[in-house]
Amino acid sequence: MSSLLKLSGVSVDFQTKRGLLTAISDISLTVEPQEFISIVGPSGCGKSTLLNVIGGFLSAGSGEVLYKGEPLTGPDRERGVVFQRPALYPWLNVEQNVGFGLKTRGMKKPERKEIVSRNLERVKLQDFGHMRPYELSGGMQQRVAIARILANDPEILLMDEPFGALDVLTREHLQDELLNIWGETHKTVVLITHSVEEAIYLSTSVYVMSQLPGRIIRRVDTPFSREYADRDSREIKSLPEFVRLREEVLGCIWS
Repeated sequence: MSSLLKLSGVSVDFQTKRGLLTAISDISLTVEPQEFISIVGPSGCGKSTLLNVIGGFLSAGSGEVLYKGEPLTGPDRERGVVFQRPALYPWLNVEQNVGFGLKTRGMKKPERKEIVSRNLERVKLQDFGHMRPYELSGGMQQRVAIARILANDPEILLMDEPFGALDVLTREHLQDELLNIWGETHKTVVLITHSVEEAIYLSTSVYVMSQLPGRIIRRVDTPFSREYADRDSREIKSLPEFVRLREEVLGCIWS
């Protein structure tokens, strides 16, 4: 059986006023079904460029990107993207935002309503469907964005710093909610984050990128999201093994 997603020798160049800039170089990685991988690295190292390649928004200049064994040719609803900013439609209420993709595909209202209701419950917003995005906190808006993606039932969730603009307490709360959603839905998740602690806590594997041009310089397998699911997040993040892995990854980034 082939991997869900496989990148082999992927590079991306951009033409700038100062000449050709290589954003990512010779990236190779494999993502298996139901994995939760995170990609970390210095600011500006090409993490978002890599996510855009996986999402099909950006073509690789060289190398190969395979999705379910076939060349990836562009974006589709099997790979849903959650951005740092929720990008909700302000003129629609929460229910309408979550069901927007379903409506554009012509799904009948009763089925659409059931899917929207189920996914609002997943993100604990079942009582806020009538509200407009501007009436919600930043964390609640991001939960709406996650529910909207889940409603379209993608195979992979691509998440580009989804909690980066939130305060620490909200961020930690949403980390736990994301783990619960991952465990319930069995989705595959690819997360871009600047937070090494977040990556180690959430992921099954962490990929570390170098400075530009961005390359994968290390993969670290992390057990906490699967083996410690019944323990408190603060307790997990204080474990000696957690601290050791965090410092190991930070050392790779700083070296």
